[in-house]
Amino acid sequence: MENKSKKLKAKDFITVGIFAAILFAVEFAFGMLGYIHPYIVASYVIILPLASGIPMMLFYTKVEKFGMITILSILLAIIMFIGGMGYLGAPLIIGAGVIADLIAKSGQYKSFKKIVISFGIFNLWICANYFPILVTAESYRQDLIDGGFSAEYANNLFAAINVKTIGILVVLCFVFGCIGAVIGKAVVKKHFEKAGIV
Repeated sequence: MENKSKKLKAKDFITVGIFAAILFAVEFAFGMLGYIHPYIVASYVIILPLASGIPMMLFYTKVEKFGMITILSILLAIIMFIGGMGYLGAPLIIGAGVIADLIAKSGQYKSFKKIVISFGIFNLWICANYFPILVTAESYRQDLIDGGFSAEYANNLFAAINVKTIGILVVLCFVFGCIGAVIGKAVVKKHFEKAGIV
């Protein structure tokens, strides 16, 4: 039986909720840029892992028990569903969260190498945003046009995100997640640790 100290407590859930809100704020802020050009949507796999690296490395300093990263992914799946991305990407979001949690746990949530890999995997939740584009292509294209986007915007979006490019986008998401972790850790160590926050 798992030690009682390893069970999640109220403060753990509060911590997860706070960082879920921060991740949503980051995703929403950069998500708005997608209205400017569809290639920005494709570049989420680069932008979001780098932008969320700092808050997520701060989050990892708070994680000591299995389940926190998993719950964070579940909250993200719910947020994405409420935000109109549907349920198609939910299995990827939650699956990435569970795997990321297991990887971090294998290093007792202290091994930075494991944390880097964990965050790289966790970031695959971003690719879930592309599932509607891939799975419901025709209806998604029509929804874009009906929603006021030009045919050119739709064509460029599908040129950047499709079954041929999704593999590249997934790899980029993982790679820049790892880079974001390294940058985030450096910033957290330099500023937050010196300030006595972590």
